[in-house]
Amino acid sequence: MTPSEKLLATLTGKKVAFVGMGVANTPCAEFLAKRGIEVYACDQRDKDYIGREVCEKLASLGVQFSLGEDYLSVLPKMDVVFRSHGILPFQNPWIGECIRRGQVVTTEMEMFFRYCPCKIYAVTGSNGKTTTTTLIAKMLEAEGNRVFLGGNIGKALMPVLEEITDQDLAVVELSSFQLLTMGNLVNQPDVAVVTNIECTHQDHHISLDEYVDAKRNLLIYQNSEQRTVLNADCDYSIGRSVYHDMRYDVRGKLFQFSIRHALENGAYMDPESGMIYYAQDGVRTPVMHRSDIAIPGDHNIENYCTAIAAVWGAVSVDTIQKIARTFGGVEHRIEFVREYNGVRYYNDSIATSPSRVISGLKAFGERIIVIMGGSDKGNDMSEMVPYILKYVKLLVLNGATADKIYEAVVNDEGYQDSGLEIVKVTTLQEALTAAKNAAKPGDIVSLCPACPAFDQFKTFEYRGREFKRVVNEFED
Repeated sequence: MTPSEKLLATLTGKKVAFVGMGVANTPCAEFLAKRGIEVYACDQRDKDYIGREVCEKLASLGVQFSLGEDYLSVLPKMDVVFRSHGILPFQNPWIGECIRRGQVVTTEMEMFFRYCPCKIYAVTGSNGKTTTTTLIAKMLEAEGNRVFLGGNIGKALMPVLEEITDQDLAVVELSSFQLLTMGNLVNQPDVAVVTNIECTHQDHHISLDEYVDAKRNLLIYQNSEQRTVLNADCDYSIGRSVYHDMRYDVRGKLFQFSIRHALENGAYMDPESGMIYYAQDGVRTPVMHRSDIAIPGDHNIENYCTAIAAVWGAVSVDTIQKIARTFGGVEHRIEFVREYNGVRYYNDSIATSPSRVISGLKAFGERIIVIMGGSDKGNDMSEMVPYILKYVKLLVLNGATADKIYEAVVNDEGYQDSGLEIVKVTTLQEALTAAKNAAKPGDIVSLCPACPAFDQFKTFEYRGREFKRVVNEFED
C-alpha cells in the first residue's frame, strides 16, 4: 500500500471533523472528501470569512458544515478530529473531552509525519524558519532531488502523500503550535534544525516552558544516526536555566552554526574576514564569502550557515554558491517591492517580534522610514528601542499597539537626542500615505511592524500583500 492508501484505510467508514478551516485543514478536508471519507468542517467563523468559493467547493464534495457559535456541537458524533495547528490543547477544553470519549485528536502535520515515506528535513525556531526552510529546499532541488516543501510555510503536506515516494525529500517548517503534540511519532526528522529560541507567543502558550518544550519535541525522539542542527550563538535558555538548553537533549549527531566564532562541527562565518566555512572531523572547507549572499542582513548570513549545516554532504559547494548569488528572498521578508520617485519600498511584514525588527533595521545599515504596529502578542518592546533610535529617522505607528510602541520609544533616555520623528495614524493605508508624503529621493521605507496583523488583517501575509498593493498603485 502507498502512504496515502495506508492513511485512507485508517479513516474509511469513519466520521472525520476538521476544526478550524485555515490553510492546512481546508485542503486536507478536500483531499479526504474527494476520496469518499465523511468529512465535517467546523469553524466559529462564517462562510464569508472562510471564503464563499472555498465553502462551495467543499460542499460540492459532500463536506458538511458546522459553523458559528455552536460549531463544536457535532464533535461527540465524530471518530477522528483534526484540530487546526493554532488551536492549542491546554487552552481548549473540548480537546480533552474528545480524548476522554475515546476519539482520536490529531493534526495534519502529525499525520504527514506518521505516513511520510521519505527523508524529512524539519526546521523550527523563533526566527528565520521560513527563509532557512526555503534555502534548504532550494539547495536540495538544485542537486536534482524532488522536494516537497510545506508545513508552517503555508502548504499542507498530508494531501501530497499520494505523490511522494521514498526517493523524494520533504522539507518542513514547524511552529511551536504544530510541535506541541508531535511527540514520539513513527517517523522522526532525519535532520532537525532549531534556528533560535526567544521569549515569544506568550499570548498563546501557558508558559515559556511549554513553548520551549514544544520546540524540543523536534529532536528528543531522534535516533543516533539522525542529524541535529543548533545555534551556537544562542544558549537556548533565554537567560533562565540550563533546563532550556537543547544541546543537552540531542539524541542524534550534533552540528551547529555561528556568525561569531569558529566551530569544530558545523557552518560558521569568520567575523573578521567574512568567509563562511564548514568544519567537520578536523577538516575546514571554505564555502563562500558573505558578499556572495544576495539578500541583505547578518540574520540572512545566519540563515545560510544554518542551511549549510543541514544539507552538508547532500549538496555541493557550487550549488550553495549558486543559490546564494541568485536567491532574492522570501515574500514578506525584507522583500523589495518597488522604487517610486527615488524611494525604495520594502515589505518585511513577517517582522512580528522585536528581534525580527532589530534584524530588519540592521540589514539596511542606514536611517530609514519605518511603518510599525499591529496586534499585541505580549512582547516587551523595549529591546528594539535602541535600534529604532539608531536606524530610524521617521517612525509611522498604526494599529492596536501604536500607543504601546510610542510609550516604549519616548520613555527611553536616548529619545530626546535621537532626532527621531514619530507619527501616529490608525490604519496601514494611512501609515503608507504618511510615509510616502515624508519620503525623499534616496530614502528607504520599510513595513517592519513588530507585531502580528490580527488587528487589521487575517495574517501577516494579508498585511504584506495589502502593503504591496498600495505601493504598486502609487501614481504621480
